[in-house]
Amino acid sequence: MAERKPRLTREDWLTAGLVALEEQGPGALAAEPLARALGTTKGSFYWHFKDVATFRMSVAEAWEARALAAIAAAPRDGAATERLLALSRPDPAEAAMRGWARRSPQLAAVVGHVDRARATALRDSLAGLGLTNPEFARIVQAAVIGMETLGDTAPLSTLLAAILALQDA
Repeated sequence: MAERKPRLTREDWLTAGLVALEEQGPGALAAEPLARALGTTKGSFYWHFKDVATFRMSVAEAWEARALAAIAAAPRDGAATERLLALSRPDPAEAAMRGWARRSPQLAAVVGHVDRARATALRDSLAGLGLTNPEFARIVQAAVIGMETLGDTAPLSTLLAAILALQDA
């Protein structure tokens, strides 16, 4: 007798959706290819989601929750550089979300919510170091977005070190 596979949960589908978004972009968020990748049928997909549009919005909301959790989890004690680096680390699917958000007002609102949360955390962290100019937080955030788009966030540590040096100036 064939071994019965465990039923997939809604979270299993969302996790697969986030991976597909990271690796292939929003075009990969469709029932058929995800069902194949998960070794199941589209029926399982439609058991958890009314339609593909609902699934896509659920993936966006899962990304938002993951990104906000990472911002909230940034260390509050210890070296300022460590906190700023943690806040400057984009989510793996962020570049795909930003590209997708340019074509969807709903998704732009989701990305905007994460951006505002990150900006507030950056501003508060920098203010705690005596750097109260809000433009510093905007510069760091713009650098995060730009470096993520370029696919190389390594230079962020240099930028943050330069900003932190201003604290001593």
